Amino acid sequence: MFALWTLRVMGAGGFGVLGWKLGGIVSQLSSEEEQFIPWGLALTLAGLPVGALVAPYLTFKPWRKSADYISSIPSATLVAGTVGLLVGLVIASLISIPLYSLNGWLSWGVPVMVSLFLGVFGMWLGAHRNRDMSAIFPALESANGRVKVSRNGSILVDTSAIIDGRIADLSITGFLEGSLVVPRFVLDELRHIADSSDSLRRNRGRRGLEVLGRLRKDDTVPLEVLDVGIAVGEEVDAQLVKLAKGMDSPILTTDYNLNRVAELQGVQVLNVNELANALKSIVLPGEELRVNIVQEGKEAGQGVAYLDDGTMVVVEGGRRYLNAFHDVVVTRVLQTAAGRIIFAQPKSS
Repeated sequence: MFALWTLRVMGAGGFGVLGWKLGGIVSQLSSEEEQFIPWGLALTLAGLPVGALVAPYLTFKPWRKSADYISSIPSATLVAGTVGLLVGLVIASLISIPLYSLNGWLSWGVPVMVSLFLGVFGMWLGAHRNRDMSAIFPALESANGRVKVSRNGSILVDTSAIIDGRIADLSITGFLEGSLVVPRFVLDELRHIADSSDSLRRNRGRRGLEVLGRLRKDDTVPLEVLDVGIAVGEEVDAQLVKLAKGMDSPILTTDYNLNRVAELQGVQVLNVNELANALKSIVLPGEELRVNIVQEGKEAGQGVAYLDDGTMVVVEGGRRYLNAFHDVVVTRVLQTAAGRIIFAQPKSS
């Protein structure tokens, strides 16, 4: 607040002086004599409130937006862009040596244009080829927040996948290769959930923190925290997709909406739910199963059982076998977005 008011006072003073100078010019043009009254006084008084009003928009707010934008860029991209800029400027300096012998303004104008072009081009090339530069300069990975990428690369982890918890069990099995990368803005979201006043959200957030603790202790799959913030007003999912595109990394999630949005933008998605559905037991019509019917179904006379992997089995006419094991025959298998449902009938004795 103090800095904001300081900026307003300085802006008012600067615009007041500007109004005073402008008033002198206007009075000299109108009466061929520089006078403070009336134009100098009027423009000075007008410049004071205008300067106080626009000063934050000309200084503080652009600076804050620039800082937020820079903080949203991965550290490796910033470092790679800076290296590209320096390389471009060095090449421009070498090329400009014979250009200083040109006549007139060309002796300095052409070298400046060459330096500007090669500097911007080098920065763009470095930022877009940061993976290659990290391979050439391995120190960039550890010194600037970039995780070490194995041959299968890094995997960005969404908040929903952390709270789900199954990634901890999946990492122990050794099926995941590479590094699990958790951006800092995902950690911030998880912390806000854990601090929620709602007990359900709070428990979900704490469960996510416990899962991260398990992953940190397990050496099977490295867990890295990427120091990347989020721009003001931007959503976590949008920033995660943007980061995944910049790092050329897949996203591990259980969020259906994020899954669809990321796929539309060409980002690979590793959905834990889809993996779980794919690994469920394959059952064909005509097979026999022995199930424990634990509850009634939605339709009259139906009973519901569950396989060991959680697959629902709807038994037509199974209500009379409630809370008991019974042999059933599979009639059809229905695949839905929520998972697989098996329909069966009691086996006749």
